[in-house]
Amino acid sequence: MARVLPFSCKLFIALVAIKLCTITGFNVVDFGAIGDGKTDSTSSFLKAWDAACNSIVPDATMVVPPGIFLVRYITFTGPCKSNNTKLFIFGTIIAPDDYKFIGSDQFWIVFYRVNWLSIFGGTLDAKGSSLWACKSAGNDCPFGARSITFQSCSYVLVSGLKSINSQRIHISINQSSNMTLRKLVIIAPSQSPNTDGIHIESSTGITISNSSIGTGDDCISIGPGSKSLLMDQIACGPGHGISIGSLGRTAMEDGVQDVNVTNSIFTMTQNGVRVKSFPTASDGYAKNLLFKNLIMQNASNPMIIDQDYCPHGTCPQKNSAVKVSQVTFENITGTSWTRKAFTLRCSSTSPCDGIQLKDIDLHYVDHWTNPTQSDCENAQVSFIGYVFPYNRCL
Repeated sequence: MARVLPFSCKLFIALVAIKLCTITGFNVVDFGAIGDGKTDSTSSFLKAWDAACNSIVPDATMVVPPGIFLVRYITFTGPCKSNNTKLFIFGTIIAPDDYKFIGSDQFWIVFYRVNWLSIFGGTLDAKGSSLWACKSAGNDCPFGARSITFQSCSYVLVSGLKSINSQRIHISINQSSNMTLRKLVIIAPSQSPNTDGIHIESSTGITISNSSIGTGDDCISIGPGSKSLLMDQIACGPGHGISIGSLGRTAMEDGVQDVNVTNSIFTMTQNGVRVKSFPTASDGYAKNLLFKNLIMQNASNPMIIDQDYCPHGTCPQKNSAVKVSQVTFENITGTSWTRKAFTLRCSSTSPCDGIQLKDIDLHYVDHWTNPTQSDCENAQVSFIGYVFPYNRCL
């Protein structure tokens, strides 16, 4: 007896078919790609990219149709001739089963010197679990690959992309500017090592919005040289929260400034919002930071500035010289999985100043039997509105 598809399935198939028909561009299948999940389509993807990137047609488009496409390490290089190159991904791009194929390269998919690029949809599956198992067993394993990297790019839009099981960082942004990432879904297990959702470094004008990120490391991490960043409507968890740092790795280091994290939810994360620096001599800094309208749902360490960050216990016994200033925590509410709802652990040689706590209401989940606490060292703090837990920071 023939199987009858439900109306919803027919409608979905019809919509995809209509969308594909209306998008005229360079389809990877026309260049030899096969979406069977087995055939190596790397060279076909490169040929399709070269055709789109070198096209003088406005809005030149590369298309990845429905299917599962196996791709090894690949670099899409610009600049392109088109004034707005587009990449539509309707299918899934997967890495080889053997983690060494991309893990030894440390990168999987790279966009290099590409300007005016728009990427829509698609799923990336780096199949990172076998590499995590290798590392967990203490074996000799490759470093691991970042799933997608934007290096020296500008005016980039990434919308509706899904990344799962990255070997390391899911999305890496370095030395880039004027990028918008929205409606992302990033997934990796809570125990997967170093699987940051998005890492930003030496970049300016980056906006991330309306996205769900759950990983084994920071949902979003912000490295030195990052300026003018906005993270809005982020659902973070599991993971280590949204972190600025680690800063102070080197003596000469660019700073971080003008960072806004707003209207977001942290669920069962290891931290909420965090600024961290190593206890070393450095000319790095973090200033003009705003954390506003955040909800903590059983998040450990909901608010933290840690200038004595030393995760492996091998740091020199020095005070951090990284200057942290003009930081506002505003309208942050919810529950803390740790008794200390906020910690401001600043350096005695370079104290934090211009720290503002406004309308804070955080409670330890077991506050009926153990009161909520806070910790404050070497910080100049002003309090506005209702602040709980209260700490005079003497």
